[in-house]
Amino acid sequence: MRYHRRPDWYLPETAATPEAVYLDRRRLMGGLIGAGVIAALPRGARAQAGQAPFAPTPARNPAYADPGRPVTDEALNVSYNNFYEFGGSKDIAEAAEALQPAPWALTIDGMVEKPITIDVADLIARMPVEERVYRHRCVEAWSMTVPWIGFPLSALVALAAPLSGAKYVRFETFLDPEIAPGQASGWYPWPYVEGLSIEEAVNELPFMVVGAYGKVLHKSFGAPLRVHVPWKYGFKSGKSISRISFVEEQPLSFWEQLQASEYGFWANVNPDVAHPRWSQASERVLATNERIPTVIYNGYGAQVAGLYAGREDGRTIWF
Repeated sequence: MRYHRRPDWYLPETAATPEAVYLDRRRLMGGLIGAGVIAALPRGARAQAGQAPFAPTPARNPAYADPGRPVTDEALNVSYNNFYEFGGSKDIAEAAEALQPAPWALTIDGMVEKPITIDVADLIARMPVEERVYRHRCVEAWSMTVPWIGFPLSALVALAAPLSGAKYVRFETFLDPEIAPGQASGWYPWPYVEGLSIEEAVNELPFMVVGAYGKVLHKSFGAPLRVHVPWKYGFKSGKSISRISFVEEQPLSFWEQLQASEYGFWANVNPDVAHPRWSQASERVLATNERIPTVIYNGYGAQVAGLYAGREDGRTIWF
């Protein structure tokens, strides 16, 4: 008898999150058509539209087409976000509408052959844009599943051509307290900074996101450009990125500055290593509110466990 071994990210049907919005094909195609219209506009007109363009109808990468869960409802995802630039609650979607994602300049600097500042629309035109469906696991022990549109971070690394001394990639988000009320507070170390090692950055999984659900990226998602690192807790995936620097020293990240014992640099998902104030053994699936077991590396161990070979038993790579 032949047995089919389920992959480590597989979850039972009972763990499914409703996907009615995503399966509404008419709405999806409408979003794609709208994105195509915006992408065809001159940059000035795109700025007036308040949208960051990407190539319409990107192909879904078959390697990341089935994360083991149905896609989270778009409306729920839009309205349930951590984006501290716009407030400390999850209900920041309305405040985030103040964000103006086009035109948007991205600086790539540090230990690279030639530092550049490029409009995100021009960067997207040079990148291999595709769709990937990824799981997302928050350090607060809730989870969702999102059909992201974007390009591999490794493609941006190749464009940057880092020098041999570059050991880390540092991500810095926008800084504009006039539109982002959270940035007016004096107790947070703005701008938001996160980082990855070079080895992590050139892995196949990290994704520079410019859209979701067949549309340009919602502002509450971190338009026009965010990173998604699916095997790490969500705070590692910075939003509305304005600078990417290649550096020799490990970056001091935003939450690490505030409480290093709870939000460290590595932040890889592990059900057996608790956050200092709560367990990580299970997670709450948005919409169903069902508690399910957390999977090590959020189910992506086959792609990333080798990055940490020999260090898995210590706490260092988990927080």
